[in-house]
Amino acid sequence: MSGELTPTHSPQGAASFIEQVKQAQPALAPVAHPWLACFRAEGMERFAKAGLPTTRNEAWKFTNLRGLDKLSLSPAPDAKSVPVDAIPTALEAAGPRLVFIGGQFRADLSRIQGLPDGVLLDALSAQMEADPQGLADRMEGLLARFPGADHPMRSLNAAFLADGVLLHVPAGVKLAQPVELVFLAPAGVAAAWHPRLVVVVEDGAEATIVEHHAGQPGAAYLSNIAADVAVGKGARLHHYKIQREGTDAFHIATLNTHLADASTYDTFVLNLGARLARHEARQVLGGEKIEARVSGAYAIGGDQVSDITTLIDHAKPNCTSREVVKGVIDGKARGVFQGKIIVRPDAQKTDGYQLNRALLLSETSEINSKPELEIYADDVKCSHGATAGELDEDQMFYLRARGVPRDMARVMLIGAFLDEAMDEIIDEQVRAYFRAAAAAWMGTERA
Repeated sequence: MSGELTPTHSPQGAASFIEQVKQAQPALAPVAHPWLACFRAEGMERFAKAGLPTTRNEAWKFTNLRGLDKLSLSPAPDAKSVPVDAIPTALEAAGPRLVFIGGQFRADLSRIQGLPDGVLLDALSAQMEADPQGLADRMEGLLARFPGADHPMRSLNAAFLADGVLLHVPAGVKLAQPVELVFLAPAGVAAAWHPRLVVVVEDGAEATIVEHHAGQPGAAYLSNIAADVAVGKGARLHHYKIQREGTDAFHIATLNTHLADASTYDTFVLNLGARLARHEARQVLGGEKIEARVSGAYAIGGDQVSDITTLIDHAKPNCTSREVVKGVIDGKARGVFQGKIIVRPDAQKTDGYQLNRALLLSETSEINSKPELEIYADDVKCSHGATAGELDEDQMFYLRARGVPRDMARVMLIGAFLDEAMDEIIDEQVRAYFRAAAAAWMGTERA
């Protein structure tokens, strides 16, 4: 199908990585259900054929995974007794929460009680034991919504399926509190984990999800997340993610979302951590009168790379999409934005908006921006734009002339730039939490 994010990948140069994958997979706990065992085996087969993405592939032209092949790909050791000093939360009130350490569910740190009748929130590992056929049916139903959307890192995730999140919200149910999903890296552990998120929000339901991904410096690890999301007719899903992995980590996330008639999907990602972070999101607007808001921000320094790659696929008429992504880049860091809007032939009356802006704080910082429109209908309103620049010297002069020290003036202007991006976050508590995290980066992380 025209416009897919990921073309066929060449396995050249990745033989050692594939061999590592094959050696690491037997360390996984076995799954008894035939479909789940087959799911792993097929994932391994697809990954072995595709190989590790390289810069020869157009979708990875600006993001080099060099160094990933040198990581330990063994699953993290048993995390049941790993001490945790603090669990991040974006909320004032205690609500439902699932916590994972090194990709493994920690029931003792989680809260899943008090949910409305019919809501299913659980770890995939628990569902593999309690209802493996139900889990298989849900996953199979979700994956059928994204034909031709295979991806080598999603195949790797499938090959190592062991744990993750299942959230199923029945028709008409509205969750009063957000669901927090916390993924922490155990300190000093060089390993790899591959959580899977399976989210179904049925017709007329509403939910908010807040993902936290965090780690400490000192270990090179891989966090490879795949999410499959379905939003039913007239349903609403707010999906927020903050990524603060360790400075030597690789964080790769792929998100597939299918939206039905008159649904609303609001998502925002904030990238602050990791040596290399790639957030790749695909939204299929599979019905009419859908509203999709797909936005994000990043603040990076040193030698970090932050890649936000999106595909918004307008398959039906009378839908609206809005995308705003802003980045602050310091040191020798590099930002990547690849955003594509596709308007299919039947998608008349489409309204699509896309904006990418980057703020370069040093002479060695870099931005690669590739906004795209691919339009096959004639009655549409679509626009995109991309800009990159330095701090405005006139604004600096204005603040300095009023007695503001230079360093403080820089922080104020950077904060205002990022705040504009985070205005896209609808939930006030989450917006405040993300802004505080960005402010902490400005105070302690810039390099």
